Amino acid sequence: MSFKNRTFFWFAWLLGLFVVGYAFAQEASSGESDGAIQIFIAALNEHLGAAANFLFSVFFFDFGLGLPLIVIVLTGGGIYYSFYFGWITFRGFKHSLNVIRGRYDHPDHPGEISHFKALTSALSATVGLGNIAGVAIAVSAGGPGAVFWMIVTAFFGMASKLASCTLAVMHRKIHPDGRVSGGPMYYLEHGLSGKGLRPVGRTFAVIFALLTIGGSLGGGNMFQANQTVEILGTVAEGFKTYNWVIGLFMASMVAIVIIGGIKRIGNVTSRVVPFMCGLYVLTSILIILSHITEVPTLIANIIAQAFTPEAMYGGFLGVLVQGVRRAAFSNEAGLGSAAFAHAAAQTDEPAREGMVAMIGPFIDTVIICSMTALVCMITGAYQLAEFQGQGGSLVGAKMTAAAFDSFIPGARYVLAFAVMLFAYSTMISWSYYGERAWEYLFGIKSILAYRIIFVCFVFIGAVTALQNVLDFSDAMILGMAFPNIIGGIILSPQIKAVLKEYWGRYKAGELAVYK
Repeated sequence: MSFKNRTFFWFAWLLGLFVVGYAFAQEASSGESDGAIQIFIAALNEHLGAAANFLFSVFFFDFGLGLPLIVIVLTGGGIYYSFYFGWITFRGFKHSLNVIRGRYDHPDHPGEISHFKALTSALSATVGLGNIAGVAIAVSAGGPGAVFWMIVTAFFGMASKLASCTLAVMHRKIHPDGRVSGGPMYYLEHGLSGKGLRPVGRTFAVIFALLTIGGSLGGGNMFQANQTVEILGTVAEGFKTYNWVIGLFMASMVAIVIIGGIKRIGNVTSRVVPFMCGLYVLTSILIILSHITEVPTLIANIIAQAFTPEAMYGGFLGVLVQGVRRAAFSNEAGLGSAAFAHAAAQTDEPAREGMVAMIGPFIDTVIICSMTALVCMITGAYQLAEFQGQGGSLVGAKMTAAAFDSFIPGARYVLAFAVMLFAYSTMISWSYYGERAWEYLFGIKSILAYRIIFVCFVFIGAVTALQNVLDFSDAMILGMAFPNIIGGIILSPQIKAVLKEYWGRYKAGELAVYK
């Protein structure tokens, strides 16, 4: 299809989306119980709600220990990798930063995007409401000590992300035209097949792909659009009244980027992610510096309260139950999602890309989440009565907005803008994740169908609040951890061998530096 025909196709399709979506929004907001759309929504909510409740009863089963199964799997995987790989996440930290700076980039290396663009593409899917809302809820529920457990989780999560992204490059498929097909499905199927576990590997891969598609349409799409409208509505009520306009705008902007594939996604995220992170962090730093004399006391308070039962519960509550469910773990470490983006990196060294990927949780949680926590603590917003005993991302975002606004009048506008950018970048990255999973199951010729479905769901998410649909998609995203962690641990000897060989050459000065 030529550029002219492709442009006309997307214009005509978006015009159709506008017409159909407007009618959808009008009926959905009319309150008529006998409307076809209302009946469909009610049925969808009912069935997916039941499924979500069942999945969460499994994932959050705590064996009477107070630790949900999903926490044991994710943190257990991170702890295992950290010790098994000899804490290379700390030893290789400086080298990782040099790789991200482009010192080892070479245009002839296989892949589609640079190390930096791969990292920003992965970060764009993780930096979002978990950083803004989940952290606020964690500090409110568990006190300042919750921050300690977030940071601990992030450091172990670095090893989980290193493992999955190293495997992603080891087992990716590079097509003759240079396009890359990669992700956990490939290393689960081919890696486990190499160990004589082909039926297990194929089963894990198919399950993971299905979970990824469901998660991309819900938590990586509808939820982001829905919460964008809600948070913009706290600035001006008109955004909620004309939510269909916001939905159409966001759907159009997502469509423009995702039709270009990972190269265009990488180009966009390499600009948007540093800007939005910088904007958010700069505003946070201004508040922190204005109370710099209080920071040592706050840090001491965090450490002192870290080991109280309330703080430990609150830390896991924010990172898992509230922050993690709403953002599928603020850094997605252990879920395998970042492996999709990093599989496309231009490199001939799997270990090198794994070391780039491990920086993601550090930026996402150690830096950005800590900033949010300190702002909420300094301003005292987490102790405000209006936010006590409440949960949910919107409440958490309002709490963070109140913290920013108490110091910089009008800062809520900056926060609303940041949230919109966070949501947008999350959607375009998750569209790529879902697309790779869709290609794995249904073939490359059907990708256009997925892209159309994805853009439609952006609009639906903006105009309709389907809580059970979102709960179900969150369950699918969390479910990705099970095949990914289990498969990764089975394949960990392969990862360790690659890391050991690469690190040995690095210490011996044998790695070529191009810049």
